[in-house]
Order: sequence, then structure tokens, then C-alpha cells
Amino acid sequence: MADFSIKRLPQVPDAVAPDGSSVRVLLGLAAGGMAHFELGPEQVSKAVMHRTVEELWFFLTGEGQMWRKQGGREAVDDVSAGLCLTIPQGTLFQFRSLGQQALTAVGVTMPPWPGEGEAVAVEGIWKSTV
Repeated sequence: MADFSIKRLPQVPDAVAPDGSSVRVLLGLAAGGMAHFELGPEQVSKAVMHRTVEELWFFLTGEGQMWRKQGGREAVDDVSAGLCLTIPQGTLFQFRSLGQQALTAVGVTMPPWPGEGEAVAVEGIWKSTV
């Protein structure tokens, strides 16, 4: 049985994600983990694809766009505070912040992030700035 856990959002990022965004690790359990992602104002992430995990993202601040492609499906969606979206396993994705405020989101990764080698660089639709 897992312990009860509690954690505040760290003041300083714990890492840089493979997509180039800043990551603040939150909590996790056996079935998944949670993290806070931040992409600075007017920045564009690197495009990546996850090998084994899928994610749910809930945007907290900023405005931007998220590109996702899987098989014959492709979409570019406007994102902003209050919007939630899915990134199914094997989906190519890239996101960008539009405007003067950082784009931030809380992401739930299922199963928990396995470590280096999970994310694979792919060709995106925008030129990365990070």
C-alpha cells in the first residue's frame, strides 16, 4: 500500500523535458505520475513522441497551440488556461506559447515516466526555439 504523500510545487524546475520545457516533478503512484510543465513566452518546444507512456495535460496559464499527429490523424489545437487534452501513446506532438505569458500545464503520465530514452525526437511543424 502506498504512503499518503503531499508536495508543493517546487520553486525551481527539477529538469528540462525532452521537448525543452521546464519540469517540476510533483507526485506519483504505481499507475502514473504528475508534473508541472512550463514553456516561456513566445517559445516553441521540440517535437517528440513517447514510446510507452500516454499523458493527460491540463493547461493552467498562458495561450498557445498544441500539434498532435498519430497515423492518419493530425490536429493543431489552440490551448489556454482551463483546457485539458490527451496525448495517446505513440503520438507525435509539439507545442508553442503565444503571447507574453508562459504556457504552463500539469501533466499526468501513465504509467509513470520510465526515464531516458522514453521520448524520441521527431520532425514537428514549427521550428523549435528551446
